[in-house]
Amino acid sequence: MEVKGHNGTVDFDGDFVTIRRTGFLARASIGKGEKRIPLGSITAVQWKPAGAMMNGFISFTLGGGNETRSRFGSQTVDATKDENSVIFVKKQMPDFEALRNEVEQAIAARHRPAAQTPATPDHLAQLKQLAELRDAGILSEEEFAIKKAEILGRL
Repeated sequence: MEVKGHNGTVDFDGDFVTIRRTGFLARASIGKGEKRIPLGSITAVQWKPAGAMMNGFISFTLGGGNETRSRFGSQTVDATKDENSVIFVKKQMPDFEALRNEVEQAIAARHRPAAQTPATPDHLAQLKQLAELRDAGILSEEEFAIKKAEILGRL
């Protein structure tokens, strides 16, 4: 998913968030170039919606990053100086909101424990193996009956 903002473009491919900056605005603020952030490095996604008279922004917080709290009324101005933030106008907001949701879902999925299905024993294979052991004379008929009852009792 690629979304173009006011001072950069954000691309999310499921593994990396890539912020690209081109043109005069990039050169005048943060600098031209590309920054690729591995999804596992992102600890939070900050969001400020755009209003009728002000721009919004999306910002990616990284573990170990140096975050400072913005003064009241200067969040967006401070975000223009942050290399992990992209500014957007109101008409771009729905695309950035979809991007935010996709990134947050991917982060949450990384933190969910993998679903583990308990190993179910193949009872038919166990009975067949026991019968072979009985037929080979390794198990007595009595031992076979006891083990068979245990296996069938687990069904």
